[in-house]
Amino acid sequence: MMAGAVHPILSVCPSRALFTEKFRVLVENLPPGLSVTLHSLHCSEVKDYWEAYGHYVADNKGTIDVSQEASLGGTYTGKEPMGLLWSMIPVPGSKEHAVLFNVDVETPQEVLISVFQGHLSEGFRQKPPLASVVAERWSMAPGLKRIRVQEKEIEGILFIPPGPGPFPGVLDVSGYEVELTECYPAMLASQGFVAFVAKYVIPGRELKMDYFLRAFEFLQEHPLVISNRVGLIGISQGAIVVLNMACRTEAISPRCCVSINGSHLLMEESAVTFWKKHFKMKEHTILRNEQNHVTMRGLTLPLPNEATINMENINCPLLLVVGEDDLNFPSAECAELMAKRMHTAGKEHLLTILSYPNAGHILRLPNSNLARISRYRFPCFDQHEIILWGGHPKPHAFAEEDSWDKILAFLKQHLYPDPQSVPDAALCGAPQGSCR
Repeated sequence: MMAGAVHPILSVCPSRALFTEKFRVLVENLPPGLSVTLHSLHCSEVKDYWEAYGHYVADNKGTIDVSQEASLGGTYTGKEPMGLLWSMIPVPGSKEHAVLFNVDVETPQEVLISVFQGHLSEGFRQKPPLASVVAERWSMAPGLKRIRVQEKEIEGILFIPPGPGPFPGVLDVSGYEVELTECYPAMLASQGFVAFVAKYVIPGRELKMDYFLRAFEFLQEHPLVISNRVGLIGISQGAIVVLNMACRTEAISPRCCVSINGSHLLMEESAVTFWKKHFKMKEHTILRNEQNHVTMRGLTLPLPNEATINMENINCPLLLVVGEDDLNFPSAECAELMAKRMHTAGKEHLLTILSYPNAGHILRLPNSNLARISRYRFPCFDQHEIILWGGHPKPHAFAEEDSWDKILAFLKQHLYPDPQSVPDAALCGAPQGSCR
């Protein structure tokens, strides 16, 4: 039991940090050998509550250092410094198939971290914690500019790093529907790139490949961008777009290209028309399990006689990131087919593949929780469906951290004129608590 005069000290360092930064959770002044639960709680922008927790035992000094000690149970086990973030799940009683997405990049994600006596798995709101502290996770580094763009028929959000520039540029095609996903480009800009995320779908408009080529030219012509050092990055449907763009060498000359869980199908029409066409051709490939959950891998797996992009036209370094448990796209099979085409064209030296066992389709920033299943409406469906995206929490978390580090290294290698000039991104200038 806890002695009445003893008060545990809980610290999180840094208490304010970028999404991609690690923090250290430390509990001190505990009775040696005391069993405790460390618990995290976050209220999302849509007022859903998410939590994670790990079971620990204080050492002979009465201390628990989450970066060094193993969790004995909970939503994660083992030595996982960031398990209180990446293993988050909806609290009991939440609506089914919720997904934790941050849309507002100018507001921090606040996470309440608490320590409770005993090894608990439920009832956290009904029990008083021994100590609590709030940690802030930010998408934007200090001084970053966020600018809404609506010109030359292009719509999107432009992120500009602080400083005089000019900077390398990255065009991000997120591949989701009407809502833009800004966290990824905001973090790219925090690393010293001018990042532009172009809208993928605009209601009432048919956005064909020319739209994205104009978005590339818009970024290339920006006065703070080094015009011959602009790269491409896309995930999911957006990866199809950037792969098609990388082959349009008569129109643009990207310095490099990153495709995250994509396909090399030829895309000559708008996204909406593209999906409706493939749905009509391959409706039989859509699988439903006993719970009516949808697996769509067959839609984007090229048939033997189906049109695909001309891989031999790619003249820039290409990085393919693959989640081997992707249940939405045949990412691994497409990567293998693209590698064969690059080899045949004598361009295998331009290709790098990162492949992650048990990682799913939606690979986001490090420390994000797994979105294995959610409600989503593809253009080919009349209504929202329950879509299986794949992945398992621990290997998926590893894939997000490892791929982010390697994507950054790839972009810096090929876009920065001098790798030594790349800024280090960190959230500074605010009290950070006790970092020892």
